[in-house]
Order: sequence, then C-alpha cells, then structure tokens
Amino acid sequence: MLALAVLLLAPAPTLEARIAPLAKAHKGKVAVAVKNLKTGEEFYLAADEVMPTASLIKLPVMVEAFWQAEEGKVKFDTTLTLKKDDKVPGSGILTPHFSDGATFPLKDAVRLMIVFSDNTATNLVLDQIAIPSTNERMKTLGMAETRVNAQVFKGSKTTVDPERSKTYGLGSTTARETVQLLELIEAGKVVSADACKEMLRHLRACDDKEMFARFLPAGVALAHKTGAVSDARTEAGIAYTKAGPVALCVLTTQNEDKRWAKDNAAELLLANVAKEVVEHFGGAPDKK
Repeated sequence: MLALAVLLLAPAPTLEARIAPLAKAHKGKVAVAVKNLKTGEEFYLAADEVMPTASLIKLPVMVEAFWQAEEGKVKFDTTLTLKKDDKVPGSGILTPHFSDGATFPLKDAVRLMIVFSDNTATNLVLDQIAIPSTNERMKTLGMAETRVNAQVFKGSKTTVDPERSKTYGLGSTTARETVQLLELIEAGKVVSADACKEMLRHLRACDDKEMFARFLPAGVALAHKTGAVSDARTEAGIAYTKAGPVALCVLTTQNEDKRWAKDNAAELLLANVAKEVVEHFGGAPDKK
C-alpha cells in the first residue's frame, strides 16, 4: 500500500524527461519545439539550430500563396496547365497520374502541395508567387531562417541562394520558428482568420501517417506537414489534445539511418516524440 501511495504521489514526467532521452539516443542531429497554445507550457531542444526542412518548407510556401491571394497578387482561380517539363519526381500525384495538358486552378495546386506533398504542384505554386516572396514574408514575421532556396528537383537552375541550397537543400528553418508560424495560423493571425481555417483544413488532410500520426490514439486530430530526404526527416503540426492544441516541430538531419523503410530510425523518433507529447497533455479531448 505504501509503494502504491508513493507511486500515486510521484510527479508526472516533464516534457524534457519524456523527449530529451529520445533525442539523445538518436544517431543524428535533432531539434524539437513544443508549445501548448492554450496553457503556454513549452519545451525546446536545440530549437534555434538552423536545419534542413525537406518538404516541410511547403508550409510557409502555402502561407505566402494565401497571403498573395488576399493581396490580389495572385488569383486562386487562375487556371494552370500541366506541361511535360513541369513534371518532377518524388512525392505527389501529378507526375505519375496526370496527363500533359491537364488543367486545374492554383488553389488545387496549393492543396496538392500540402495534402500529398506534391513536388510538381509545389513548383507550379512557386512559379506563381516567386521564390523570394516566401523568404521576405517570413522575415517580416520574425522568422528569418525559414527560407525556401529553390524549386523542387530544379535546384541548380532555380536557386536564389546557392550556398544555402548546398547546405540545406530545398529549404531551412528552426524548430522554434516553425512552431511560431503554427501558433499564428491556429490563432487566425496570418493572412486572415478565414485563410487560416482553410490552411488548417489542408494540414488536417495531410496523407502522411508514418511519423507524428503513427502512434497517436484515436480521437487526436492532427494538422501537420512532413518532410523527408535521405538523411533528414522533419515534421511540424498541431495536435488537438485534452489540454488544448499543441504546436510541435521535430527536425532531424545527418541521420545515420538513411533507409526508406517503415522502421527508419528518424521516422520512429518523430512518431515517439509525438506520442510522448500527446500523452503528456492528456491524450484525446473529451467527446462533446
């Protein structure tokens, strides 16, 4: 009975106690940022380290696209025509499944960029908004290290910063900056409240379930975006928990395990960090 009483009185593990050992055990560089957007509880680990984004950079690209639509610089109903030269490899559905000459509005390209991480769609969006615009916008928001460097699989031809392209690939960010961006979106404070709701709908529809979503209990909604290249796995999103919405970003690079496999060490790390964060904040919200 005494042992049970001591156990019941023992404090719950902190976010640091839950996450730091996972990061320390990982064979690669890890950065983490966590913030409960309702209570303010937070945890940061190497959160100001500039890291490669892989496809996670498509999150700020989406924000800029919505901003330019709000400003009238682009129109979401502009018809795009898919050409053979537009098609690039990697994630997405346009290259393998759409015929040359297919047409669709810009708003659909933005949705494909987030939901399916479509590389071809991303380049079509960047054609419309121009690469430097995202970087300038993020800088005005206080996120100077959140930068897209080039189009996907067209780096040498389209880079706006050869040195950063060489160092970080497609884009860069810090875990703290990405959580700050998610916090603004959840609060409806970038572009407009309606635009933020639409962006969150896209993020909720993200089809990648191999990292943050892998071990989450039923009932925990997740609005998120992933990224993956051979030596980096990244993800950021908002998990809706019993204790409120929680913004989370985990960046990894220089990973020893470069396999494209379900048990890739970095993917499991991201899955376990998300699991620990959600458990810390009480799991799924109570059903209303």
